[in-house]
Amino acid sequence: MRIAYRSSDVDLMARMMRAEAEGEGQLGMLFVGNVIVNRAIADCLDFKEVRTIPQVIYQVQGGNYSFEAVQKGNVFYNRARSAEKKLAERNLKYWREHPGKYALWYFNPYAPCPPTWYDQPFAGQFKNHCYYEPKPGTCDSVYS
Repeated sequence: MRIAYRSSDVDLMARMMRAEAEGEGQLGMLFVGNVIVNRAIADCLDFKEVRTIPQVIYQVQGGNYSFEAVQKGNVFYNRARSAEKKLAERNLKYWREHPGKYALWYFNPYAPCPPTWYDQPFAGQFKNHCYYEPKPGTCDSVYS
């Protein structure tokens, strides 16, 4: 298990994964799930104070929620379905793959992925989302 969690965490994370990446299929949702779990594990940068799934999802940075789905309210557009709950549990227990394996950020630029995002290096792309890992030596906890 990568992080301790409750069933309510699974539901919340599943709704977020669906809201952010349903159009990118199960794999796209799993990559978003990687970022959510990585942020809860990361003891660095903007993520020193977040340790739980709700803290990650409702984190405010720069006056806005970190995730667009929370900003726009569509994270709650529907209940989590069993398929998304299973994906969330996979992330919480063990699943990590490139390009989201160590990523702490992702976004859809509606253009080619920039080489950095907030000065952090590009890790890879899946469909419309670009993923970014922390600079080497700045966040060792995410690699554990």
